[in-house]
Order: sequence, then structure tokens, then C-alpha cells
Amino acid sequence: MNQKTIKWSIMLATAFVFAACGGEQPKIVETSFETIVVKKQDLTIPVKFSSRLKGKTDVTVMPQISGQLMQICVTEGQQVQKGQTLFIIDQRTAKAQLATAEANLQSAQAAENSAKLNYESKKNLFDRKIISRYMLDNAFNDYTQAQATTAQARASVFTAKVELGFCTITASVSGVIGEIPVRVGDQVSTNTQLTILSGNTTMDAEFSVTESIVEMVVQDSMKSEEFDKEMAKMPEVTFVMKGGTEYKHKGRITSITGVVDNATGSLGVKATFPNPDGALKSGIQGTIVLPIEEKDVIVIPQTAVVRLQDKQLVYKVKADSTATAVTVTTANPGNGQDFVVTSGLKVGDKIVTTGANNVHEGQRVLF
Repeated sequence: MNQKTIKWSIMLATAFVFAACGGEQPKIVETSFETIVVKKQDLTIPVKFSSRLKGKTDVTVMPQISGQLMQICVTEGQQVQKGQTLFIIDQRTAKAQLATAEANLQSAQAAENSAKLNYESKKNLFDRKIISRYMLDNAFNDYTQAQATTAQARASVFTAKVELGFCTITASVSGVIGEIPVRVGDQVSTNTQLTILSGNTTMDAEFSVTESIVEMVVQDSMKSEEFDKEMAKMPEVTFVMKGGTEYKHKGRITSITGVVDNATGSLGVKATFPNPDGALKSGIQGTIVLPIEEKDVIVIPQTAVVRLQDKQLVYKVKADSTATAVTVTTANPGNGQDFVVTSGLKVGDKIVTTGANNVHEGQRVLF
């Protein structure tokens, strides 16, 4: 059988098949796609920064005198109030010094009283012209010296009381006790760190931002009162734990450094959060979410963007209802739904959204 015969045999067989199926030709089924008309709108973009929490008034607790640690009155992680006793250092020496100072004060006061009586007696005699001015002046000098000695003794009592007070270490702020590296019986000095007291009624989240984000509040020409006003205008921020849990209280930016870090090109920022329940702890790491308002930007659904290698394509619907691919550049606002288009589209363009992955160049788009 030659090639011509084979060709005709195939055509004949095909004709029989179409005849058996009723002779109908296959039809092209057009698919409908969702489309939108591109327009500009305002969008809130959640910008995220890594941060670490620190108590607003974290205090390193160190003794002001040397001695043996006799008592630890708190435990690690305990919530304490301002003025509460934390540690007690051996008080025996301080009490003995106070007793000595008080005895010296009593002796000085007695000597002062005697000198006063002697001076008053001599003055009476001088007024009666019985003694000379010289004797009166000597009596006055003795009285003055006795007064000075009493003042010194009184100061010694005060110093002794202060030293005794240093033996009892109290909380300077309300907060949470950190690690306690010492034990009862240890010999401590003014260089010994007893613990860190984290004043956690309010917490600072420290993070860095680029200069462009806060350029409105760091201009060199800005006066301090204007700086405070601009700070107050900045939006509230959110703290998100590492596990993804969002802290229930919002915070506000309270501090921005005035100098840009040469190495990173960023500014140091602090956001302050209320911590009434003590849920936040110093040292916790998380994410600060700062909402940035973008005005008049083109926003499209993420479903409209088709990724092809290193390109991002959007199918634009032409006047004849056919689709054509255009390359776009986008920014991710972080809401998981949209993209901000920075180039490639203009207001009034009609684009395919849902089903864009199934569109091909020149395809007629029904909507």
C-alpha cells in the first residue's frame, strides 16, 4: 500500500467516525473571568520591625555597704512593690556604730549644757563688773566649741542611721525580680550585683527604623515643641509575640534618636506599652507592627498577579475583550490579600483577577 492510499484510508476512517457521532464538529468553550477596573485608593500598610522589650525603669540592685548577706526576702520572678524589703545585710556592726554615735551625742549635749550654764554665769558676773571681758570671752568660746561638738555628734548619729539603713535593701520601683546570683551567707560589697528589678508597669519595645519612615519628626530644623507634636501624631503600634500572639494593649512611639547610625542607616526608636497585668517581661523578643498610611496608590488583589520566573505579569483586558500580559512591579503591604502596584498599570485599566493563571495571550475574556 502506497502513501497516497494510506492518506485516503485515514481520511475515510475519520469521516466514518464523524458520521457515527452525528457529524458534529467540536466547539471552543469560552471561560468567564473576574475582572476589575484599576483605581487608586488609600491603604494602611503594616510595617514590621524586630524588637526587644525592656522595663521602663529596670534597676540593677547593688548594696551600698559591704557585709555578710543575712537574708533574701524575695524570689526570682516575684512581683514586688516600691519600698518592699529585698535583702538584709548583717546589721550588727552598723547597730554598734549607731549606739556609739548616740552615746557621743548625749555626752556632747551634756558638755554643751554645762558650757552654756558657765557662759550665762560669767555673763551675769561681767554685767555686774565682777569679772573681766577676757573671762567672758573664754566662756563664750567654750560654749561655741561645745555647740560644734554637739553638731558633729548629731551628724555622726545621722551617718550611723544611714549606714544601718543601707543594711536593709528595698525596692526603688515596683516591678519583677530577675535572677538572684547570690546566696545567704555570701560576703557582698558595693560591686556585687544582687539582682535586676524590672519596673514593668510600663514596658519599652526597642527597635530600629529607616530614616525615611520618620523623616517628618527628625528634621534638623524642627524645634522641640514641634517634635513633640509630630510624635503625638504618629499612629499607635502593636506588639506581636514570637508565637504570633498579639498583645492586647496598643503602644505609642515615645522616643526617636536624633542621629542616624552610619553602619545601618537607621534610627533607634522606643515604643511604650502599658503593662497593668505584668504579662510583658524584660528581654522578650517580638515584632512591632507600625501602620503606615499610603495615600492614592494602585491596589490589586494578589490573585491577579501571575509569576513567571523573575517577572510578575498581570493580564489587561483590551478594548476588543482580549487579554494581553503586562509586566508590573509590586510591593507587598503585608495583609495577605493585596499588592501595591508601583509600575505597569494606570488608573482605568481593566485586569483579570480570579483565574488569571488560566489566561493566555490574546484569549477573549468574558466577564
